[in-house]
Amino acid sequence: MEKETEMKQSKFKRICVFCGSSPGNKTSYKDAAIELGRELVSRNIDLVYGGGSIGLMGLISQAVYEGGRHVTGVIPKTLMPRELTGETVGEVKAVANMHQRKAEMAKRSDAFIALPGGYGTLEELLEVITWAQLGIHDKPVGLLNVDGYYNTFLSFIDKAVEEGFISPTARHIIVSAPTPKELVKEMEEYFPQHERVVSKLSWESEQLH
Repeated sequence: MEKETEMKQSKFKRICVFCGSSPGNKTSYKDAAIELGRELVSRNIDLVYGGGSIGLMGLISQAVYEGGRHVTGVIPKTLMPRELTGETVGEVKAVANMHQRKAEMAKRSDAFIALPGGYGTLEELLEVITWAQLGIHDKPVGLLNVDGYYNTFLSFIDKAVEEGFISPTARHIIVSAPTPKELVKEMEEYFPQHERVVSKLSWESEQLH
């Protein structure tokens, strides 16, 4: 019993999840979103996400909310009519634009996870990876690689390392696993290896506050 309680304690209070406003074509993507939501609940972790109530966004937010954890949706005012269909859950924080959305989500979170998604998910994911590479934050960045969805993306990153565009230590920034349980466990054990490029404090005071 003691061991089980120990496993459920997390160093993360809030995790930001990037995911699509589409559900994807496979049931496994929807199942993974719900499973990740339940994994956060089991570890007493709150959710920060992009604020939509459709697609994978809706599934994970519902799972976390129903599990009794706090859900914060950060959404630009202009996207509200299009993305917010149906019943939203938890706290909705309206922001002016996409840049403010990403800064607000980052500021509120202790770690980041990307579920399968499209352009928007990739764009958010790559930005927080770049921020980690620059030393703006040391928060773990995880890829939930459901059914090998991100295999070709990871191959591209490996090619970029091979060709000298990404350093091997910066490659280490990306943590990936096929299931939520394995991913959160790996992220708990994450330790940054890359060199800082900019001062974290000066950047945060300028951009995030």
